[in-house]
Amino acid sequence: MTPNTGITPKFHPEIPPTLEELEAQERRLVFTRFTHDDAWALGSLLVELARERQAPVAVDIHRAGQQLFHAALPGSTPDNDAWIARKRRVVERYGSSSYLVGARFRAKGTTFEESSRLDPGTYAAHGGSFPVNVEGVGVVGAVTVSGLPQLQDHRLVVEALEEFLNR
Repeated sequence: MTPNTGITPKFHPEIPPTLEELEAQERRLVFTRFTHDDAWALGSLLVELARERQAPVAVDIHRAGQQLFHAALPGSTPDNDAWIARKRRVVERYGSSSYLVGARFRAKGTTFEESSRLDPGTYAAHGGSFPVNVEGVGVVGAVTVSGLPQLQDHRLVVEALEEFLNR
C-alpha cells in the first residue's frame, strides 16, 4: 500500500475501474466455503482496515438472508445501515457487486435509477456491496460497507476480500 493513503498501488483514487476490471474482481474473489466463522473473520478484518484509516463506516455481512456480522464505527450513522440494505439488495438481485451494476448502467449512457425500474428507496447501485460467491454454489450473500464515497467503499471491500482469500 502507498503510505498514508490506504490505497493499494494498482488503484488510483480518482480513476474508476473498467467494467472488465470489475468483472475480473468477481471472477477472482470466490470462496471455497463461507461459514459463520468466515463471516466473523472477514468482518473483523474490514473493521481493522477501517479503524486504521479512521473510516466512519458501517460493515455488514449477510448469508442466505441472515445477518452474520455487523459493526458501526465512530462517525457512521443510521443512514449507513439504510445504504447497506439498499446496496445489498442490488447484489442479491443481480448477483454482482453494487458498483459493477451501477457501472454497467453508466456504460449504457444511463443510470440505475433512471433505467432499472426498481425503487431507489429499496435498491442502490452504489459501490460498497460485493457478492459472497462460493465455488460450485454461486452467490450466497454479500459483504457491504457504507460511509465513504462509493468507489472507496467498493475498494475497501475488495481489499479485505483479497487479503482474506489470500491467507
